[in-house]
Amino acid sequence: MAEPIVKKKDEIIRIKTHISGFDEALQGGIPRGHITLIAGSAGTMKSSVSFNILYNEAIENKRTGLYLSMEQSYSSIINHMINMDYDFTKVNLIVLRDLSTLAKDIRNINASTTGNIIIADVGCIRKEIKDVKLDENRSWLNVMKNIVKKIKLESKLDLFVLDSLSALHVLSKFNNPRIELFYVFEFLRDLNITSYMITETPLDGSKIGDFNEDFLSDGIIYIHLASYRRKQIREIQVKKMRTTSCNHDTFSLDFRNGKFYAEYGGQNPLM
Repeated sequence: MAEPIVKKKDEIIRIKTHISGFDEALQGGIPRGHITLIAGSAGTMKSSVSFNILYNEAIENKRTGLYLSMEQSYSSIINHMINMDYDFTKVNLIVLRDLSTLAKDIRNINASTTGNIIIADVGCIRKEIKDVKLDENRSWLNVMKNIVKKIKLESKLDLFVLDSLSALHVLSKFNNPRIELFYVFEFLRDLNITSYMITETPLDGSKIGDFNEDFLSDGIIYIHLASYRRKQIREIQVKKMRTTSCNHDTFSLDFRNGKFYAEYGGQNPLM
């Protein structure tokens, strides 16, 4: 089901990034239903920025978010977020590591009175499934789609993070990546899920995506490392966002006291 057409721009529902100073550059946030690339090289906190959206939306708006990790284990993700002072007692946290528990997990979501965060650990799921052969191109893509669709149709699913699109390329061994990704994006749009695709880029930022995902996406948020006075700082920028009047300035990205901040738009950071 596609996002309904609005009569005026004030009716566009936006999902905040919960980065102080950055949502203001996006007219309040990312339009609901958009598919946005969170792009950057290693160490730029792409995963943390994405998880931050799910966490804060679960708390503030009782939304349900699915974080599907293709490589990093669920325990590593949770420990990392706890180290960043995220309090999981404020949300209903569900770890999906065995597809046989999915029906039970859906009942858990439906019974919850708080927002939900589901972490699907594909590494664990791969060990449990014996009949999926890794040389079959579409097997893992279908596993991902079935998880997303079942949760959406039998419960609720507002937000989806894929970590990462680059890993999905490798694991699914696409025969024709551009066509395959087009159908992945259309699948998410048909379900009307606001999605965030974590994407690896070269250190120099010379390209975003290998298979036209930059054209397929509704938005691109680019995070990169910059050197300043012998220090590495993170910078964040909106490269593209449909249905949004954007501020395309470069902001310093900082995390302190459990919250992300975007500061010094278009200027060198004050050190």
